[in-house]
Amino acid sequence: MTKPILVVGAGPAGLAATHALAAVGQPSILVEKEDTLGGAPILSGYARLVPSDEWAKDAIGRMVERSVQSPLVDVREGTRITEFSGQPGNFSAKLSSGDQIEVGSAVLCTGFTHFDSVNKPEWGFGTYEDVVTTTQVEQMISSGKGVRCPSDGRKPSRVAILLCVGSRDRQIGREWCSKICCTVSSNIAMEIREELPDCHVYIYYMDIRTFGLYETKYYWRSQEEFKVKYIKSRIAEVTSDGERLIVKGEDTLVKRPITIPFDMVVHAIGMDPNVDNKNLAEVFGIDLEVNGFIDRGNSYGNMGETSRPGVFVAGAATGPETIDDSISQATAAAMAALAQVHTPDAAAAG
Repeated sequence: MTKPILVVGAGPAGLAATHALAAVGQPSILVEKEDTLGGAPILSGYARLVPSDEWAKDAIGRMVERSVQSPLVDVREGTRITEFSGQPGNFSAKLSSGDQIEVGSAVLCTGFTHFDSVNKPEWGFGTYEDVVTTTQVEQMISSGKGVRCPSDGRKPSRVAILLCVGSRDRQIGREWCSKICCTVSSNIAMEIREELPDCHVYIYYMDIRTFGLYETKYYWRSQEEFKVKYIKSRIAEVTSDGERLIVKGEDTLVKRPITIPFDMVVHAIGMDPNVDNKNLAEVFGIDLEVNGFIDRGNSYGNMGETSRPGVFVAGAATGPETIDDSISQATAAAMAALAQVHTPDAAAAG
């Protein structure tokens, strides 16, 4: 009988991988370090997802329910992999719970870590209470309480969203574009305007990267329908005059300095490598790419191959990624992992 496939991480990618395997009758073991399934959309309290516009708790909640209820998915919450050895078709993994499991292959869907804005102190996070992150605004919206200034609970009348916080910034060692921040920020800006029609929302950007079909649905719609204002700029610092936050920098289109007051400043935070990636690389014997994400081969052979045969990877574990593309990659990686288990060499090893 075919050994189960190990899936590490129960975010959208991991949940999609287990579903794909179950759909073809393949058992899997889903290992999640947290006590809650669903990954960042659930753990971080995301609001409406891009591009489906569904609430995260509903869309990802259905994925969780589907995996938990499947008799072919063995879910292990609050658990980590501590050892991993063997060959394709015949791997052995030790769990932090003390269990030992035998699996045919593994798919790593371990995701990312949100950039911590304390690493960008000149932009006011950690100094001023009303400087928040996109994740915190998502939590405000998903809680049903609405967007409010944390300092006193008032509704903001002016909000600035600063793009590329923890992305495309060599000074803090984050050279990569986080891919989804522009679109998420446009979406959040529309959500703020929808809730607070009298609130003026400004997005300060280096470049706008609402790639593909997102350009129409988010970038142009946010301007034309919701009157969100976009300012091409370089932000120097966020300070306070004692009453309001002050955004200082340069409007790079007209080459003039700007000093503008706001009630709330939002950091559009990027996607960092998972803080556990070094440990994951050691346990699974795989390579990381130069920025610290899990390195993967090209997609012309098997989707999601890592440097170790029999170990696959999908989603934001490999770099900034959208939820939809993470799901697609995980489905393909799961099928590649299944195909390898069923190769003659793997069968002989088992």
